[in-house]
Amino acid sequence: MHRNKQLIIKFLTPALIMFVLVFIYPLLRTLVMSFFQVENITSSAGTWHFTGIENYRRLLSTKLFHSALINLFKIWFFGGVVVMTLALLFAVILNSGIKGKNFYRNMIYMPYTISAVAMASMWLQYVYNTKYGLLTTMFSKLGMEKLAAIAWTDPTHKFWAMFIAYCFGMVGYHMVIFSSGIEKIPSEYYDASLIDGCGAIKKFCHITWPLLRGVLKTNLTMWSITSVGFFVWAQMFTSELAETSTITPVVYLYIQIFGAANAVTDRNAGLGAAIGVVTGVLVILTFLLINAAVKDDDFEL
Repeated sequence: MHRNKQLIIKFLTPALIMFVLVFIYPLLRTLVMSFFQVENITSSAGTWHFTGIENYRRLLSTKLFHSALINLFKIWFFGGVVVMTLALLFAVILNSGIKGKNFYRNMIYMPYTISAVAMASMWLQYVYNTKYGLLTTMFSKLGMEKLAAIAWTDPTHKFWAMFIAYCFGMVGYHMVIFSSGIEKIPSEYYDASLIDGCGAIKKFCHITWPLLRGVLKTNLTMWSITSVGFFVWAQMFTSELAETSTITPVVYLYIQIFGAANAVTDRNAGLGAAIGVVTGVLVILTFLLINAAVKDDDFEL
């Protein structure tokens, strides 16, 4: 038994050291840095200037950060509703016994496999382009000149244009997760419901939906993680580095650490660290909310 413990310690020690160096140390350094004014993220601790909670006070009073939080909430909440609804709808349809299930599933999932840069470029160049874009051409042929004349990437419409493009690329990923959950539901449940005369809606409400609550929790968790890290899409849809309509906390963090001539005159990695801490707290609160709202303990397969 003693030899087994020594062997376990030997195997776990390298992983534990890597965990401390890669995760714990950067986490603690970021937390401490948030209470200092730091010109460069690589600056030694001896050059840091202690400011207490000044970074947090300044951050919470900055309108640009407020806009970033509002944009993030809209992406997380409204995007979550749209993506989860479509993903669940497609998953239910694909598992209803239709022919060509694998083909349709692959086609819906394919946009997620394309890099965000390539996908955003496609939407900007071939969908939203005001000269030959898909929307402009389609609405013109349908005689809807007002819709055809909309500049989809102007400040008024840019956020929602980015929102639609992002949701389009994410539906397939969450559809696959829902689909895997539906496939695990025993067919006997559905066979019994047919004997009882249940229709498609009743089967979904009384069998599929209750048994997918654990999968829903997983999907919401993954959606929250990807939403918080929203960066590439905002950069691709932004003509200026700090544009109110598309800025998110991660973009604002990038600005504070690396600087931007048109947005911030000085760099403050300490303020950037404070952004990271605030965002991290919001993520934890979101996970607690999801766990409290979605209960799956009473349902087992």
